[in-house]
Amino acid sequence: MTDPVGKLPSELDQLPDRDPEETAEWAASLDAVTQAAGPHRAAYLMRRSLQHAEGAGLALPKLLETDYVNSIPTAAEPAFDGDLEMESRITAWNRWNAAAMVTRGARYGVGGHIATFASAAWLYETGFNHFFRGKEGDGSGDQLYIQGHASPGIYARAFLDGRLSEQQLDNFRQEAGGEGLPSYPHPRRLPWLWEFPTVSMGLGPLSAIYQARFNRYLANRNIKDTANSHVWAFLGDGEMDEPESTAALALASREQLDNLTFVINCNLQRLDGPVRANFRVVQELEAQFRGAGWNVVKTLWGNAWDELFQLDTTGALLRRLREVPDAQFQTYATRDIAYIREHFFGAEPALAELAKLLTDAKIGECFYTSRGGHEARKVYAAYKAAVEHKGAPTVILAQTVKGYTLGKGFESKNANHQMKKLSIDEFKGMRELLGLPIPDSAFEDGLVPYGHPGADSPEVRYLQERRAALGGPAPARRVHAVALPQPEERAFKALYKGSGKQEMATTMAFVRLVKDLMRDKETGKRWVPIVPDEARTFGMESLFPSAGIYSPLGQTYDPVDRDQLMYYKEAKDGQILNEGITEAGAMADFIAASTSYATHGETMIPFYIFYSMFGWQRTGDQMWQLADQLGKGFIVGATAGRTTLTGEGLQHADGHSHLIAATNPASLNYDPAFAYEVAVIVKDGLRRMYGPEAENVFYYLTVYNEPKPQPAMPEGVEEGIVKGLYRFKEGTPAKADAPRLQLLASGTAIHWALEAQELLAADWGVTADVWSATSWGELRRDALEADEALLRGEQQVPYVTQALSGAPGPVLAVSDWMRQVPDQISQWVEQDWSSLGTDGFGLSDTRAAARRHFGVDAQSIVVASLAQLARRGEVPASAVKEARERYGL
Repeated sequence: MTDPVGKLPSELDQLPDRDPEETAEWAASLDAVTQAAGPHRAAYLMRRSLQHAEGAGLALPKLLETDYVNSIPTAAEPAFDGDLEMESRITAWNRWNAAAMVTRGARYGVGGHIATFASAAWLYETGFNHFFRGKEGDGSGDQLYIQGHASPGIYARAFLDGRLSEQQLDNFRQEAGGEGLPSYPHPRRLPWLWEFPTVSMGLGPLSAIYQARFNRYLANRNIKDTANSHVWAFLGDGEMDEPESTAALALASREQLDNLTFVINCNLQRLDGPVRANFRVVQELEAQFRGAGWNVVKTLWGNAWDELFQLDTTGALLRRLREVPDAQFQTYATRDIAYIREHFFGAEPALAELAKLLTDAKIGECFYTSRGGHEARKVYAAYKAAVEHKGAPTVILAQTVKGYTLGKGFESKNANHQMKKLSIDEFKGMRELLGLPIPDSAFEDGLVPYGHPGADSPEVRYLQERRAALGGPAPARRVHAVALPQPEERAFKALYKGSGKQEMATTMAFVRLVKDLMRDKETGKRWVPIVPDEARTFGMESLFPSAGIYSPLGQTYDPVDRDQLMYYKEAKDGQILNEGITEAGAMADFIAASTSYATHGETMIPFYIFYSMFGWQRTGDQMWQLADQLGKGFIVGATAGRTTLTGEGLQHADGHSHLIAATNPASLNYDPAFAYEVAVIVKDGLRRMYGPEAENVFYYLTVYNEPKPQPAMPEGVEEGIVKGLYRFKEGTPAKADAPRLQLLASGTAIHWALEAQELLAADWGVTADVWSATSWGELRRDALEADEALLRGEQQVPYVTQALSGAPGPVLAVSDWMRQVPDQISQWVEQDWSSLGTDGFGLSDTRAAARRHFGVDAQSIVVASLAQLARRGEVPASAVKEARERYGL
């Protein structure tokens, strides 16, 4: 056998052929089929052979793409476990009320989305009636990640179920009065219904994967039996463009998360037009998921297509479906039959002959409405296949028509995502199509009416019976909060005592504290340490052998550092989630763990530690998702500040995360200077988040990698640490009339302030009091609350104003952050205010050189202090110039 000209070498050329003659016979057979029956027949036989080999368990590369047909043929569909006619009526009511709610809301200009749910109605209804477990049965129920733009349909079903009233539907997107419905799934706004926020597209898929993984984590650590919990993520095909949507596909298959199903609504449209105008998104997604190791179920065509496939004896129809781009197929759904006959079936003679056997009505049914995602039996078959598949997660690619049943003005139109209402005539047409008993008189006031068959109707009884059998209403959020006992005091006391002459960075102080807290008999097992790969950077390697790194397989290898004390230990019941280089994945872990108190009724205490630059800046959207989902825990920006990790340069130098964090109302942000402050803040955080009066907040702490001697905690400073400010070291005046000022510093900057305090006294006769500002953000939050109280006629003085009341001289604030961070509180400080900070880009150099560059070192603080005093006439103006020259500034 002669190789084709130009044939590229392959991996097979490296393997010995034990029977070249047999190999030649197989190749000759393929050539013969190609010559006798054509290349299409030969390709078909090859695909069938590969499918057969895969089914037989032969170790061959998997097909990444199959024909553009349903994975489950009609003949192989399981029996439908329900009353299809009844479910059709329920779905019709839900379609109507979803469209009515958005249209009525358009009177007030609040908008809403109609077309998404219209295309996906059966994808949800089939799940609610047959698959989605509620929280009133055994276990935790299923976790449902609802596509954000489909929320009107979920509200419509809750209305039919009696969980929402007409008045609430009329308050869709009108929340200010407290009785409205949020636009999208927002747990913070509607916490009894929504569990998971999903409308920041791409975060839903990512979070669903890590939620399914966290379910296994809880089970493997013997905290909660999650065997009956399944995670369902409903996604749009356009949403899959987001990098986060596919970021963790390999993780899901690697860990065999068969408790996870993605349902992708492939209506071929995104917000402004086709998802893949010149390509085929279904085939692209199939290849992507198959390549990542997922089980793929395609549900593309409705029953009307069965006749066409039976008539396709030459394979011409399959070939045509493989080559028509999505934008063209969308066009077919909007054009007349003559156009379809010419442009689809006229592509080759075999198709033209097939079309002669089809009536116009049959072609119209196939191209206008008959999609797998619109037929309950086909959706049911796909879901059943998904939950029964073992060893890998499943993705269901369900093809639909965007705007289905909303009329020709909506269906498959590029603009339908932005279309917010139907006319009365369009509603009447929809009524006829859905067969709903809504009389013309119901429209007399010019508004489309809501429809309801009655609380005791067969439809509502059927719906409620189905939900009762599956464990109660869904979606639903339930909180069975059980306050955790406070840990024993000795873990905190170790940091209260200080480190004596030994130097210790606050990063290490935090890790040491948590390590001790993880030994607590009552709450130790509830800590969830999360780190994106660099545990050793943060001194966490000591946790490896004691807590173990979570792996569902345990440790199947002999670790290279097995002879060392702190060896790399993986375990099936490991406590640490060491995620590799993925801050987004680690943050998704944190969200799952931080909301387990609601999702599973099991309170966990996650702490996620990371380079501070790669937290709020890199995954800030997930921090908002965390706030929306009412998560609790500690996120820790380590190696914080713009001048403490100077060797890493511009991209690693964080001088702004506290500014970004300040924008999030649920985040309590602290920048502790000393180990004892870390201990006080963590202790108070455990009380606020996990005590009897638990709050829906989370903590952001910045800690530093700069070793310093840690002082013992002074008496009576706990309240100031928590509230954000206390006087750490009062200056001693050299004489009674010595000029005086107040130095406010946070984090590592307090050491520069203390050095400046000494220089001011020794070189310039100036007395400075040094204050530790543990939280600029909490000081501002308290001050804003005081301002709000004034609007209510209540007199309330901000804490920062009280704390500094009567303190002599001006105030100079300094930190390792941009000046905007301390400047947050300037308007509530009665004294003259000035600040120093690290504005600008970071750079690589020594810490001392970087601090001199930004003008925040001790000598720069002295010069700035003298400048403030000179403006007040309390020191000669010449002192500023003299100081600059003395210190080389």
